[in-house]
Amino acid sequence: MSAAAGFAEVSAWIFDLDNTLYPEHVNLFKQVDERMRAYVGRLLDVQPDEAHRIQKDYYRRYGTTLRGLMIEHEISPDAFLEYVHDIDHSPVQPDPALGTAISALPGEKYIFTNGSVSHAEAVARRLGIVDHFDDIFDIVAAEHLPKPFNATYRKFIDRFGIDPAKSAMFEDLPRNLEVPHELGMRTVLVVPRGTREVFREDWELAGDADLHVEYVTDDLARFLEKVARR
Repeated sequence: MSAAAGFAEVSAWIFDLDNTLYPEHVNLFKQVDERMRAYVGRLLDVQPDEAHRIQKDYYRRYGTTLRGLMIEHEISPDAFLEYVHDIDHSPVQPDPALGTAISALPGEKYIFTNGSVSHAEAVARRLGIVDHFDDIFDIVAAEHLPKPFNATYRKFIDRFGIDPAKSAMFEDLPRNLEVPHELGMRTVLVVPRGTREVFREDWELAGDADLHVEYVTDDLARFLEKVARR
């Protein structure tokens, strides 16, 4: 599928935040992960290894550690989000190429994250791209029901009145692209630099094993530049 065929009708560009708008090797989310573990350990009075096990168990079963803690322990989501996103954002460096590529896309642009608005804004400011987005849809707007739940995508769609058939979703987690694909969005998986398979063409479809992943890129800015040009 060519870029022209795949993205010519797209008027809503939807981006995940962590490990999508900035490269995974920046390792920013490691700080969030460590603070979640510390929060769980303090809340439940358990050692780090046990806190890690519980944290990851909740993530797998409930979609986010936060949702697991809310269901299992009735915690305050606001306090949790404030604590885990109180991190050093300085590892994220400005990305002028990404800013230029996003600004050249026709239509509206959104950040859609399982994190908080404050975290998304801090990252986008560091990248120098915060002014290129029309809005941010965070875990609070989703009423703490995270991606990949179908209802959360529908809530996003309803809030902004977008047409899924004229939308594109960019994510670093394949499972978060399943519902967008079912809804008719173009889906793009963003992988760590150097790990993308070498396809015959830049716009080659992903393998049969992941049919909900239509495109794969390890260079988001370059991918968007090609989309905008075509």
